[in-house]
Amino acid sequence: MGLVCASLTLIGVIWISPFLLPVLFIWAICYDLFKSELILEKLGICSDISLLRFMLDGIPLWRDSKLLIRDLKFAEVPVRVYQAKAPSVGQRRGVLYFHGGAGTLGSINYQVDPARIILCGDSCGANFATAICQILVSRTDLPKICAQVLIYPGLQGLDFYLPSYQQNCSVPILFRDRVVYLCLRYLSKDTSVVEDVLKSSHVPEDMKLKYKKWISADNIPEEFKIRGYKPQKPPSYKYKHDVHEVIKQVLEVKFSPLLAEDAIVSQLPESYILTCEFDVLRDDGLLYKKRLEDNGVRVTWYHNEDGFHGVLTLFGIKFLLYCRLALLVPVVR
Repeated sequence: MGLVCASLTLIGVIWISPFLLPVLFIWAICYDLFKSELILEKLGICSDISLLRFMLDGIPLWRDSKLLIRDLKFAEVPVRVYQAKAPSVGQRRGVLYFHGGAGTLGSINYQVDPARIILCGDSCGANFATAICQILVSRTDLPKICAQVLIYPGLQGLDFYLPSYQQNCSVPILFRDRVVYLCLRYLSKDTSVVEDVLKSSHVPEDMKLKYKKWISADNIPEEFKIRGYKPQKPPSYKYKHDVHEVIKQVLEVKFSPLLAEDAIVSQLPESYILTCEFDVLRDDGLLYKKRLEDNGVRVTWYHNEDGFHGVLTLFGIKFLLYCRLALLVPVVR
């Protein structure tokens, strides 16, 4: 009898909510991908990265009748170009967008004004956009970037004990341990050191002390520490040189742009930062916001109190999109 009732309940739920099955399917994929078991890879069916690419490729392209969309290649790099179909009397603004996907998975409009280019990205793509903006500061032979738009950016590999890393350590779709794991996969490094990196065993003590002024829970506003945060006790970890050698690239400025010197940060363009409350990377965005403002850079910040990491992939799926990402539009304009 119980089995019959359960079956009827399941049929009723599916009948009432026809989108429940794909949501459950996506959740199952995320559970497999972002938890350590990685069932499909162990069974020899496919790797975790192949699964991620398959899942993202399955998301339908959001089309707009006012846009011309083309897939091209520039220097063998695949680029999707979005152009307005309506003619323009002058050169347009251009947005170079770097997508997320842990670096394992931009586009630029034609006929744009070189002085009106915006660098934009989400997740690791926001990391790329940030690093490129910093690099271009010293390039006098290229036009200056007029703005940067950073959507739930990941900007440092030094401290994985910040409040958001504790509070959202098991919140889909990006778990705390997967942040380190995907960084190692991106760098083609040994993933067996994940636990050591989470314990900060990869950071020399002198480096940790040097950058504590910028990367510390002390720089996170108190309102973000209320939910499930415990101040870190004096470090009991032991620095491991062999672990540092494996992952030392994540401590370089090009990978951790939060470590850039004030002389660089102070020259950055106007910035827009979007953070989500239920995102393990939330505090990276908050810390970068503070660094920019401390150096006199104008920042527009929006914090979505209900948002989670990767929500931008749901843009255009109306019954799932409750984060008001339309706020990005006036920023670009």
